[in-house]
Amino acid sequence: MSNTLWLSTRKGLIQYTRQGLQWQPVATHFLGDPVSFTLHDGRDNTVYAALNLGHFGPKLHRSDDGGKSWQEIACPKLPEQKEGEEDKSASAQMASVQMIWSMAAGGADQPGRIWAGTIPGALFRSDDRGDSWQLVESLWQREERKQWFGGGYDQPGIHSICVDPRDSRCLRLAVSCGGVWLSKDDGKTWHSRAKGLRNAYMPPERAYDEIVQDPHLMVQCRAQPDWLWIQHHNGIFVSDNGAESWREVEDVKPSVFGFAVAVHPEDGKRAWFVPGIKDERRLPVDQQLLVNETRDAGKSFTAHRQGLPTEPSYDLIYRHALAIDQSGQALAMASTTGNCWLSADQGRSWQCLSNYLPPVAAVCFGPEQA
Repeated sequence: MSNTLWLSTRKGLIQYTRQGLQWQPVATHFLGDPVSFTLHDGRDNTVYAALNLGHFGPKLHRSDDGGKSWQEIACPKLPEQKEGEEDKSASAQMASVQMIWSMAAGGADQPGRIWAGTIPGALFRSDDRGDSWQLVESLWQREERKQWFGGGYDQPGIHSICVDPRDSRCLRLAVSCGGVWLSKDDGKTWHSRAKGLRNAYMPPERAYDEIVQDPHLMVQCRAQPDWLWIQHHNGIFVSDNGAESWREVEDVKPSVFGFAVAVHPEDGKRAWFVPGIKDERRLPVDQQLLVNETRDAGKSFTAHRQGLPTEPSYDLIYRHALAIDQSGQALAMASTTGNCWLSADQGRSWQCLSNYLPPVAAVCFGPEQA
């Protein structure tokens, strides 16, 4: 089981380590600065931290020693429009990167490769561990981008990047609001893969329109990569054929709405969700926080509450704020109200790590403690 937990919060990157059966906070990095995402690259145990500094823009830092020291590295940037040149792209109004919303490591055969998804909905690639970045123009210039729009943010964004463990050239992306996209050639060409996703916020005739779907998060099973799960604005969806099609999971109590989803690294039929009330409310159903687990690809669910608050709760778990470690044994989640819980038994019971954190945007396990 992992020995390190990273919490990306509004006031810094908080590092926990496991000491025996207990987890203890050991450091806060970038104190006072909002951290939007943290990536642990298991290939070399590098940690990448993305900061969202508002007026000063996004920043990116890298640690090669488990957080003991950090180096500021290059940040993805959109190309500047030349003076007098008419920008005919679908995103002419989106002149700069507002936030790094997701990152993913490349395959074992791609040392140094890192992917980054941003708001606005752009994908970037680095082949030198973040020292430089290239915009993936093939996706940025697609005509369908004209129909993308923002979900929780004003602009569309790429929040999910799944690198196929069988073939590093195969990428699957999820976009709010822009559906699911597949590339089998390292990002040179792209194909929509949102067949079966359904939205209830568009006119009925566009309910199954692939280009305007709002997946909140997409995850892929490591050992069975044809199994993918989506927590969608409209519900829960699962694919067992590599996103060629999606099946809607219905009649999930107390709600099919949520932001977060985690899939077991060895079993694609097992996944965890945190249900809530959608749209303007965004809080637990009946103010009772719970974690839903399915072990049979959505045919049935078990609600886990042990160790979670019994009093009325206002906790919202953001899309990146539920994570499972590489062993498949430990889960962690943290909320917008500054609470953090950890489960050492696959979600059946939870222990509270803190009630006094800043709002948490993302959680991440690893690297292993030295």
